[in-house]
Amino acid sequence: MAERISDAEHAVMEVLWDEAPLTAQDVSERIPAGRDWSANTVKTLLGRLLAKNIIAHEEDGRRYLYRPLVARGDYVAGESRKLMDRLFGGKLMPLVAHLAERDELSASDIAEIEALLKGLKA
Repeated sequence: MAERISDAEHAVMEVLWDEAPLTAQDVSERIPAGRDWSANTVKTLLGRLLAKNIIAHEEDGRRYLYRPLVARGDYVAGESRKLMDRLFGGKLMPLVAHLAERDELSASDIAEIEALLKGLKA
């Protein structure tokens, strides 16, 4: 995915990743209430995502149904890789060390990481 997704566009994508296809009105109704967006704002964001080729739409009578072209897992993997490349020279260990040094890892986080590493070794 060459184009970046803004925070606002990401909110729309989260709705579409949870359930698709949806109309613009459906998306608007599912955006968290704290955003306080109008239907026109959502339609603008859908238009931007269409232009970036991140979503697609198909006609359904007089309305459009929108669906993601990029899977959530693929997006997360790409963004994670960009973060590691930009801030940690593409290496995972400095990221984990940074989180651990800042006390951002709880005991359960550490246990999960240990279990994951055990599983990877097996």
